[in-house]
Amino acid sequence: MMILPQLPLYVIAIICGLLAFSVTHLSMPRIIRKLEKADIVGKDLHKSWKPIVAEMGGFGILFGFIIGMFSGVYMHDILAYPLCIVLIVILLVGIIGIVDDLLVLSSKEKLFLLFLAGLPLIWAAPANVGIIYLISIPIAISIGSNLTNMLAGLNGIESGLGIISLASLTISCIILGKYDVTIISMSMLGALIAFLYYNKYPAKIFPGDTGTLIIGAAIVSIAFIGRVKLIALIVLMPNIIDAAMKFYSAGVMERQQFKPTQVDDEGKLIRPETGFKSLIRWVIRRPITEKQAVRIIWGIGLVFGILGIFVALTMPGVIGNQTLANFLQIKEMFYHI
Repeated sequence: MMILPQLPLYVIAIICGLLAFSVTHLSMPRIIRKLEKADIVGKDLHKSWKPIVAEMGGFGILFGFIIGMFSGVYMHDILAYPLCIVLIVILLVGIIGIVDDLLVLSSKEKLFLLFLAGLPLIWAAPANVGIIYLISIPIAISIGSNLTNMLAGLNGIESGLGIISLASLTISCIILGKYDVTIISMSMLGALIAFLYYNKYPAKIFPGDTGTLIIGAAIVSIAFIGRVKLIALIVLMPNIIDAAMKFYSAGVMERQQFKPTQVDDEGKLIRPETGFKSLIRWVIRRPITEKQAVRIIWGIGLVFGILGIFVALTMPGVIGNQTLANFLQIKEMFYHI
């Protein structure tokens, strides 16, 4: 039986987003104090005075997301099964982030654990799909979580890009009539917007792997359950470009091998003469402030976010693009492999 049947799905999604925002916003000051008291802190290396900032702020994002998702389950119990599956996956990914923040996992350990965390999402896959499709789900969770974890380090960059990606996904899902997955996207979006207030320059708290990993996991979960994988791929393009640059220039690297971007006497970021390439280092080809660098990368994310929305508008059934419809019909065949 559906609870509160008078509420349409998009209204439920908005309520979930508002609740997630409120929980995260109200809990963050206390979380910051608790983390500082427990000495779970780190140096902000991109400022000349090297301030000490609380770490593992992903707790606040996770709390807000959980409340938003539970609210969605309560208000629309027909969707309880897929929503609970996604919630389990995000919780498992969040736990892996906590372990990584505290114990520092190797790249291989993290990829494997994230693969295991993505396995429950198989039970929310569409019917009659093939084994390769099913295996690709936890693989995508593992890769997607790492992508949003790699493009990081500047105040507000991870949460800001996450907001842009999830806002674009939410709008795209509304355009395509996939209102069910907007409960997931709005819950994470609301929590991230609240978190950005404390994470923007000058940051009072960092998300840590606890926060960055769950952003990618949420995007991948929406991609598979809402069947908007192409749009998710587009909105993740800044993270994909960053990962490709790092892998091409240095291969697979452990966190300890990363050399931080340097800061000059004027407080501007300067690119090291040696080391791996990345999207951030490409942006700071000339010295610029941290705020400028973050805004440029947000701008890149916004371009791909708008592109994702445009793709949603051109999907069949929206403007009747027959060529694209034929392509997608062929693509459907691969679901059975």
